[in-house]
Amino acid sequence: MEKADLIRQKLTVLEPVHAELLDDSHHHIGHEGARGGGGHYTLTIVSLQFAGKSSVMRHRMVYDALGEMMRKDIHALSVKAYTPEEVYSDPIS
Repeated sequence: MEKADLIRQKLTVLEPVHAELLDDSHHHIGHEGARGGGGHYTLTIVSLQFAGKSSVMRHRMVYDALGEMMRKDIHALSVKAYTPEEVYSDPIS
């Protein structure tokens, strides 16, 4: 299983209503973390589980879901974590 697929699988514990994972590793060829096999990823994730949580707590929830992958398979992860309300609500003009 590819790393990106494993990341997506591990994130299911957060019951995302939307998750987009981009593998940016090709932009970091030669970078120290890339040489060690760690990938660079950008994640946008939307989940009801983020309701009432600070940005720091949301990131911690993502890192906890990914577990050991954060220490060996992922060198860098940019996370944008939202609730459905934050993404899908229409702002009042």
